[in-house]
Amino acid sequence: MKKFIILLGIIVGTLSSCSNYIEEESLSNVPADGTYKTAAGFQLLVNTNYAWLKGIYGGNPWLFEAGTDMYAEGRTPEPAGLSQYALLIPSSDNVADLYNSCYQLIQSVNKTVYYSTVTEQTSNLNTLVGEARFLRANAYFLLVQTYGGVPIVSENITSPVLSFTRNTAEEVYTQIISDLDFALANVGTAAYSTAGKVNKRAVNDLLAKVYLTRGYETFGKADDFSKAATYADAAIAGQTLALAYDQLFKPGNDLNAETIFSVQYDKASTSTSPTTLGNNQFYYFSSYLGGAETGAPLRSYNLCPTDYALGLYEKGDARWNATFMTEIVEGPETTNGVTKTILYYPYYRSSNPASLKVRHFYEPKWFTAADKTAWMTANASRLSATFVYHPWGEYSAAHTLIKNLDCYTIPVKKFDDPDPTTPSSTGPVSTRDIIVSRLGETYLIAAEAYLKEGNPGTGLARLNEVRRRAGVANATLAQFNIDYILDERGRELLGEYKRWFDLKRTGTLVARASAYNYKIKEANFVGVDGKLKILRPIPQSALDLNQNKDFPQNPGY
Repeated sequence: MKKFIILLGIIVGTLSSCSNYIEEESLSNVPADGTYKTAAGFQLLVNTNYAWLKGIYGGNPWLFEAGTDMYAEGRTPEPAGLSQYALLIPSSDNVADLYNSCYQLIQSVNKTVYYSTVTEQTSNLNTLVGEARFLRANAYFLLVQTYGGVPIVSENITSPVLSFTRNTAEEVYTQIISDLDFALANVGTAAYSTAGKVNKRAVNDLLAKVYLTRGYETFGKADDFSKAATYADAAIAGQTLALAYDQLFKPGNDLNAETIFSVQYDKASTSTSPTTLGNNQFYYFSSYLGGAETGAPLRSYNLCPTDYALGLYEKGDARWNATFMTEIVEGPETTNGVTKTILYYPYYRSSNPASLKVRHFYEPKWFTAADKTAWMTANASRLSATFVYHPWGEYSAAHTLIKNLDCYTIPVKKFDDPDPTTPSSTGPVSTRDIIVSRLGETYLIAAEAYLKEGNPGTGLARLNEVRRRAGVANATLAQFNIDYILDERGRELLGEYKRWFDLKRTGTLVARASAYNYKIKEANFVGVDGKLKILRPIPQSALDLNQNKDFPQNPGY
């Protein structure tokens, strides 16, 4: 039996999306109510909560990364509202993406919590509910950072709801912490790399982020930063950053010892509908590399790194070559008996990398004239007949205004999927996991929390563990401030769906975006009432469908 759960007003963006709220169909033809009252059926319901993460993270990343200091529009237009602010209104494209997808997950968790009271009582029931409540907390955390106060919906809705009241951001944080406290007391401790489930480490990590973020708010508590530091250290649990940086995002190594939580994909499970069940992360943060005839991965040519982002790296930083494809190679590949020269992918697939020709090389910021001469001499035999040398300053997002050609912005390689489910001509599809939380970021969360708590020495030690792994010199206490932390987060976490939240949290969104994003000026943030557009607007579709008209819009809109 299928029940249609239509959350009008706030949860549903449009009436046409109501099919997204259809309950899972019992393949045994047992009604859902009966299925979820069994231990096996309840486990399936919990698994559904994890699946909703793909709707939150698997699509386009505009609400995570657009309109920041790190990424700007390249050859392909971005949604103007979210990427430039001046045209940002409640009905702008993609404004509702997180609003809708997060509430879909929240409703799934609400159903799980309800059925936990009537299902077969097992020894691991509270563990499963703890996992679900962690996911609900994460969804509300995304919502409150993006939109401010939102409706707290905790009941299992089985009939149309036509009116919602907006809770305050402070109330939403209280709900988030309540869910996470329950989760911490009940989830398991099995390593994420083997179990793939929410564990205490993941909960500690999210609690650290929540307390750190609330600490900046006007309603923050005096001990928020100290709690954030404590929870971050609990998540770190003494583990050093032992993996080489280039192994963190090596294809096939997504579930490594430093992954704390991720959205997991499986190539076999997406085979029925790869273009809808995969994700798009690799598609962004890069250059368009040419048509299908090149054999290269399809790229969007937007969310391209800014000059600021590219200039963060210094000589010797292992993250430079691990993050960017600094050499685009070409080589022969045979498909169905036909051999042709393929661009880019032979980097991963060739059994003889030394034989590959270099089509493009992107000079790093620290190169001198002597470095260029040395590189050209050392690689003379490797240069393609159509080789292009890209000098520093001529491959950022802004350079597309001068030279708007394929491969003329540097590709981000850390999310590459050399074994896609479909050809590039079909669309941007990957079945690599999306890493939501990892140990390197937890060290930086601890660094920021200790700094804000008033213990910069300990914070600096946490930050320098990240720099040690990267192979660069320690930062000094004189350098250690919020701007330095944001620079370090930029180097460490490029493209990892963090940046807009980082700038919003630290109160640096306006200053940094207008300073480093060539499309943005400070005046872009000024709204119709003279207030700054810091929060994203409550989606117009949610306001229109809500019969409670006493539901305030955010400042600036």
